[in-house]
Amino acid sequence: MTKVRWGILSTADIGMTKVTPAIQRAENCEVVAIASRDREQAGAAAAELEIPTSYAGYEELLADDDVDAIYVPLPNNLHAEWTIKAAAAGKHVLCEKPLALTAPEAVEMARACEDAGVKLSEAFMYRHHPTWVEAVRLVRDGAIGDLQAVQSWFSYYNDDPHNIRNRPENGGGAIMDIGCYNINLSRMLFACEPVRIEASVRRDPTMGIDIVSSAVLEFPEGGQATFTCSIRAEEYQRVHIVGSAGRIEIEIPFNIPPDRETRILLTAGGEPPVAPATETLMFPAEDQYTIQAELFARAILDNTPVPVPVSDAIANMRVIDAILATPEAPRI
Repeated sequence: MTKVRWGILSTADIGMTKVTPAIQRAENCEVVAIASRDREQAGAAAAELEIPTSYAGYEELLADDDVDAIYVPLPNNLHAEWTIKAAAAGKHVLCEKPLALTAPEAVEMARACEDAGVKLSEAFMYRHHPTWVEAVRLVRDGAIGDLQAVQSWFSYYNDDPHNIRNRPENGGGAIMDIGCYNINLSRMLFACEPVRIEASVRRDPTMGIDIVSSAVLEFPEGGQATFTCSIRAEEYQRVHIVGSAGRIEIEIPFNIPPDRETRILLTAGGEPPVAPATETLMFPAEDQYTIQAELFARAILDNTPVPVPVSDAIANMRVIDAILATPEAPRI
C-alpha cells in the first residue's frame, strides 16, 4: 500500500471546506468515500469534492473494505461512539478535537483502538504547522531562556441557539470548542501536566454552555499558563510565550492561512521595552491540515507511532474536565 484510503464520516462544514480537500492534496492519501445520514446530501458532497463513493449511513462506510482510515468531524458527543465502531471495523481514526466529552470517555476510545490494532489521533492540526514546530524548537533550545509563562487568547462570536457549539447535549461551549487549543498549546510548550488549575467560567443562562472562560494552569517549577476563550467576543487569536531572556509572539496560532506567508516574532535582548531586539521569522504558505493528513498516513503506512500519542488527548481532556467542573462565581 502506497496511499492511505480515507473515508469521511459526515458532511460537516470543517470537513467539506478545510480537512477533506487538504487530505486530497496529500501525496500519500486518497479520499475514496464519504457518508451522511442523508443519501442526497452524501451524493451532493461526493460530487462537490469529486469523491468516488457516497454512503447513506456511517455503518455502510465502515463496512467498505476499500477504506483504511476514517476522519471523524462529527459533533463532540458522537466522537466516542463512531471512533469505537470504526476501530471495531478495523479502521484507523483521525478524530476532531476535543477527542471526547470526558477523560474517561477518551480512555475508552484509546483502549478500543489499541485492542483493535488501529491508530487513533486527535486532530490538533496547528501543532504540525512550521510556525509551531519552530516555536517549540526555540523554546526547547533556550532561545528565550527558561520558559516562565504562556498567555493565549482565542475567541469568535456565535450566539445561534441551533448551532451545535451552543448546545450542551452536543458537547458545546467555549472550552470544548476552542479553549481546548489554549490548554493543548500550554501543555505542549511546558512539556508536562499542570499541577494546579484555577478557572473562572461564565455560562449562558439560557443555553447552559460556557461562553467566556479564563484559566490559570500552574506547571511544575512554577511556570504558568493563562488564557481566555470566548464564543461571545470579537474574532481574535494570539499567543505570547515569555521566558527569562526573551519572548515569542505567534500572530495567527490556530486558523493559520494555507495560502499566504506567516510569521512569528522572536524578541531577545536589545533595550526593552523601548527598543527590544525583535526578529521576524517568516514561513512559506503551508496547509496545516495537509501536513496533519500526511503525518498520520505515514504512521499507518510505516506502522510507526502517530506524531502525538493519544495519551496527550486524554491528558488534555482531564484539564478540560477540571475547568468545566468550576462553578460559576457568585455575583458580589
